[in-house]
Amino acid sequence: MARELSPKGVYVAHIVIDGAIRSATSPNPAEKPDSHLDPDAIADTYLSVIAQPRSAWTHETELHPWAERF
Repeated sequence: MARELSPKGVYVAHIVIDGAIRSATSPNPAEKPDSHLDPDAIADTYLSVIAQPRSAWTHETELHPWAERF
């Protein structure tokens, strides 16, 4: 999509949300703080991708909870 739409002035980014998103029905468990993604932090990431300088461009960003083990 980026190769096709970029020449037309459309910015295409792929953002992977890899984890549960905190909500009223799905809060962070007390025994696992920061185990769910904060919706406001997700929104901040989208805004930073939109506002990024062209000299440091990304087409893909992956979000996961800090508490996730690899």
